[in-house]
Amino acid sequence: MRNTVRNLSFILLFAMAGMAQAADDAKAIVDGYMAAWNAHDVDKAASFLAEDAVYFDATVGTPQEGRTAARDNVIKVFIGAVPDLTWKMTSEPIVSTDGIAFQWEFAGNNSGAWSAETPATNKPLKFEGVSFVRVKNGKITYQGDYYDALGFNKQLGW
Repeated sequence: MRNTVRNLSFILLFAMAGMAQAADDAKAIVDGYMAAWNAHDVDKAASFLAEDAVYFDATVGTPQEGRTAARDNVIKVFIGAVPDLTWKMTSEPIVSTDGIAFQWEFAGNNSGAWSAETPATNKPLKFEGVSFVRVKNGKITYQGDYYDALGFNKQLGW
């Protein structure tokens, strides 16, 4: 009986250590992803996404499906429109074995066009939001962003 309890204790201990490691990995992956955004490196940021990742911006409503779509329609657009952007966590993240949630602040100057139809406003912007990120096999498989789109639009004069 004693050996059984001891063996179960070891199994539980190793399982908990594995979960803690997975949570640490999710945080490290998101830290690297945000660092690539802050380095304004579109391809490096996209490299953190799984090939079939889904990027959901709640203000847009239509998810970007796949790494290429997220890179071209989100990461490249934001970095192009706000080439001096900073994106930082503003709260202690909530980390689990397969994901992370955190509050953030995005800031910079809109000195680049958002699209051919939406030129640069040359205005500063700063807004807050929350991201929910799922990680599997070392890659981001889902990112859901929820932020103050009204404040964002007002700052740009839209």
